[in-house]
Amino acid sequence: MPLPHRQKKHLPPLLTGLRQGVQWLVQQEGSPGQRSRGLAAGVFAGCFPFFGLQTLLGVALASLLQGNRILAAAGTWISNPFTYVPLYWFNYTIGKRLLGEPGGLDGLHGGAASSVPWNDVWSLGWAVARCVLLGSTLVGLTSGVGLGLFCWLWLRRTRPAP
Repeated sequence: MPLPHRQKKHLPPLLTGLRQGVQWLVQQEGSPGQRSRGLAAGVFAGCFPFFGLQTLLGVALASLLQGNRILAAAGTWISNPFTYVPLYWFNYTIGKRLLGEPGGLDGLHGGAASSVPWNDVWSLGWAVARCVLLGSTLVGLTSGVGLGLFCWLWLRRTRPAP
């Protein structure tokens, strides 16, 4: 009976998935720069609350930046059902602080639905949208550029010698 050369340790499912994701990243076509630009474009687009359009925006941006389109589509998965609330709350908070918007729903008064000040609700909606969009832009730029740079440095280091 042959003995195994090396016994594989069983990794937790999360680490196994992470390892497979890294292997998939390394196997993608393109230079380290192309792969990094694609991933960065996808992460940037994924930080915006444009559900259903994030992948299209990420792929379009990757095309403009001559990045890997498949990695751009994958990068948009930064926003998913598990991260929507924390990501967009963080983006809103960043935008609110930078714009100096007054706090939340405090300005709305009224008991019954018929007495809700709908003009105030609409203006509050635009104030929230402004905060989310500004925060999404800044968080997306920071996350995309940071992850893209990290990915580029890592891919250049792990590239096999010619």
